[in-house]
Amino acid sequence: MNQSWEDRVAAAWAAFDEYPEERAHEFRALIDTLVAELPDDSPLGPFERACAWDSTGHSDKAVPLYREALERGLGDVSPYKARRTKIQLSSSLRNIGQAEEGVKLLTPELDAPCDELDDAVRGCLALCLSSLGRDREGLSLVLGALAPHLPRYQRSMANYARALVEPEA
Repeated sequence: MNQSWEDRVAAAWAAFDEYPEERAHEFRALIDTLVAELPDDSPLGPFERACAWDSTGHSDKAVPLYREALERGLGDVSPYKARRTKIQLSSSLRNIGQAEEGVKLLTPELDAPCDELDDAVRGCLALCLSSLGRDREGLSLVLGALAPHLPRYQRSMANYARALVEPEA
């Protein structure tokens, strides 16, 4: 879509916090109005609608829309939004009791080219793992993501993260 549309979508999301829970339907309607401007087969439509449902507490309604966005080729339109979709879809899957599918979706993202979403991948994957009773693996991911941001102890935290999942000597 054009930059004007992207700017209006960004403005809608910037105002999201102005919509209290009882007005969530108004926010979703605003997103639906913007999506109506897109071509019918655009992957951006289901992506934005999924985000709106998800952000207003309806993971169950977001999941099929996230899947639709990916199936329509969101990765070709915006690799960044496709990665966001995988993170958000995994989180929603966890919320509806399908954490294993979230793990399968996010695990390959650990080997994807690095970007600003790396820590979100690890955080969401850690939550999915924890939901499956795999807390040590999840904690390892979170500590590994945290380590580079620390003013000190980066090496120690990275080593502790590895030790959580490596077989004991």
